[in-house]
Amino acid sequence: MIIDALQCGHFNRPVFEALRKARMSAVTNTCGIWEDPMESLDAIGRWRDLAAENADIVGIATTVEEIETLNVQDRLAIVLGFQNSDLFGNRIRFVEMFAELGVRVVQLTYNNQNSVCGACYEPSDSGLARFGHELIKEMNSSGILIDTSHVGERSTLETIAASRKPIAITHANARSLYDHLRNKSDKVLHALRDTGGVMGCAVYRNITGDYYCASVRNWAEMVARTVDIVGIAGVGIGTDFGHDNTLADFAWFRKGRWTRGEDFGAGAKDKPVKVPRPEWLGNDTTNLGVIPDGLREVGFSEAEVQQICNGNWKRLYRETFRSR
Repeated sequence: MIIDALQCGHFNRPVFEALRKARMSAVTNTCGIWEDPMESLDAIGRWRDLAAENADIVGIATTVEEIETLNVQDRLAIVLGFQNSDLFGNRIRFVEMFAELGVRVVQLTYNNQNSVCGACYEPSDSGLARFGHELIKEMNSSGILIDTSHVGERSTLETIAASRKPIAITHANARSLYDHLRNKSDKVLHALRDTGGVMGCAVYRNITGDYYCASVRNWAEMVARTVDIVGIAGVGIGTDFGHDNTLADFAWFRKGRWTRGEDFGAGAKDKPVKVPRPEWLGNDTTNLGVIPDGLREVGFSEAEVQQICNGNWKRLYRETFRSR
């Protein structure tokens, strides 16, 4: 079974059913990106309603034990996540409160400099702010996994050094394999490896490239080359798969409330807003289920396939989802 450390978009019963057919064990959703605390509470409320309405096939999980219990019941586990620390509203006490509501994964910032740290698209990376250091301590204590997928180079390295628990890069790829600002340098990946962190390899074409999107074998080849950099214990799956995102959704992801102008995010002016999914994946979420076979095809053993598909995330979740 597969743990996917990041998906986004519009979830509903057909999506849940497709993910179960793909043998997904757990998926970290995207409850919000630019939302403030009140909007984030609304998002959690909507997800609780959605989980209750589909309680026969899904459930919200806050521990590895809850993930495993849901799986035994043939139910998909949803791990509540946010792609920006804006949900805390720069209030340190809100970290513990959101953790008590079930939030387990939070990215420090999304593409832009904020009061916490620098971001991947800023021309310079200021590193961790004083508030960033305090936020990391509080997230460690509250049982929230720190994510730096859209965070800048210096800020990511300083986060790894500051955190007393291992961190995650939930959805990115190695920059040495595909050169893009959203991807991570070998220096970052070695620091992640040395501290027990995990990176989820993505399938999003703009940060994966046409070659690695051409077939599941090619994508698994990228995973194998990432293992050469990070080690087998530091690689998982974080597809960044978006469910039925619209032009309005993409505008929100890329522009939020911070600009009237055009922002292309991981794309570029000459690329369409919605790039094609990998050829082996297409629009059928159930095709995510071919990932284990792709990993076997490039030479991973059964034990290694298990590590990449779910074991490494379970280990990291056990180390970080506990409070204090």
